[in-house]
Amino acid sequence: MVTREAPAIWRKFTTRWADNDVYGHVNNTVFYQWFDTAVNAWLVEQGILDVRNGDPIALVVETRCAYFAPLAFPQDVEVGLAIAELGRSSMRYRIGVFASGDEQAAAQGDFVHVAVDRASRKPVDLPAEWRTKLEAIRA
Repeated sequence: MVTREAPAIWRKFTTRWADNDVYGHVNNTVFYQWFDTAVNAWLVEQGILDVRNGDPIALVVETRCAYFAPLAFPQDVEVGLAIAELGRSSMRYRIGVFASGDEQAAAQGDFVHVAVDRASRKPVDLPAEWRTKLEAIRA
């Protein structure tokens, strides 16, 4: 399980009323939204991802999530991420979702991007500048 020491990058979210499902906790699909937002916001901030004009682009090819504790509205959430693996064209992020201030993750997931040519959608080698920034947050 991911603990607070593992992630290199942090992003805060506040749960919304609409995030709760009929069972009174944040629905599993919201966790994937947090993954997507945390990863892609960091990529954009680093100048790695230009969603409108960049080439290459990064496409999600795999996700998974394990849940350990419920989260619910109203609650602040902290999402931490680090690079777990770097391949020739891929990067696997390890992501932990924490209730604000908690030491143990409420959920842990993996999120895999593959760098692809914008037009052909065929995998390409990670650009050197991407690899340098991704290595900096490797767990």
